[in-house]
Amino acid sequence: MRFLPSAALALLAAVPVMVPATAFAATPIAGRYLTEDGAGVITVGPCGGVVCGKLTSILKKRPGAPDTDVNNSDAALRSRPVLGMPILSEFKDAGTDWRGKIYDPRNGKTYKSIVAKNADGTLAVKGCIAFFCKTQTWQPAK
Repeated sequence: MRFLPSAALALLAAVPVMVPATAFAATPIAGRYLTEDGAGVITVGPCGGVVCGKLTSILKKRPGAPDTDVNNSDAALRSRPVLGMPILSEFKDAGTDWRGKIYDPRNGKTYKSIVAKNADGTLAVKGCIAFFCKTQTWQPAK
């Protein structure tokens, strides 16, 4: 008769350990988003075991803007087309948000990034150097 109460006690002891894994998962960020400046649409979704976002539509091309990634610090990547290039990469669920890297094709630099979905469906996208971050709000694309 002691076995049943011990088993029940063990099960109850395990419940608090199991709950945080689901209680603190970040809100999924998959979808299509219009960048803050309205220049492009980023499509966010799974890429293997992580989440990434690619530039899938250019809506406002700056006059004289190149069609390839000419500012990339890696010379081997300078000929890749801007359209379709990864902007968000290596994003992993960090509990309340997603953490990974963001690439800025305008200057060819990659930054640490934190992304979270807001209650209104917009995406808060931070690009960070050390602990200094700049935040943009991306709207859901139609």
